[in-house]
Amino acid sequence: MTHPTQKLDEVVHQKTRLGMLAILSDVQKADFNFLKETLTLSDGNLSRHLQVLEEAGLVKLDKVFEGKRPRTWVSLTKAGRSAFQAELISLQALMGGLEGSR
Repeated sequence: MTHPTQKLDEVVHQKTRLGMLAILSDVQKADFNFLKETLTLSDGNLSRHLQVLEEAGLVKLDKVFEGKRPRTWVSLTKAGRSAFQAELISLQALMGGLEGSR
């Protein structure tokens, strides 16, 4: 039998990326600044995490101009939604195992 930790996804499980996926699972899209402020990240740190998620196919970035200002919108892909749900299931299995050992 495989221990639930073996099913945790290294890309998703990192706390900042897990937080981003949690936020994005509740909305159709979020802008870069909202994610930055909500997760208290620097521009560079958020950009790097978004790059990892985008390369894994878990988020989609849409860079647009609103007037003369650039704006980046982030949305969860179908694969991202599935990966987030799988992570939640793995975490629930892990927690269930811990509760059963008490």
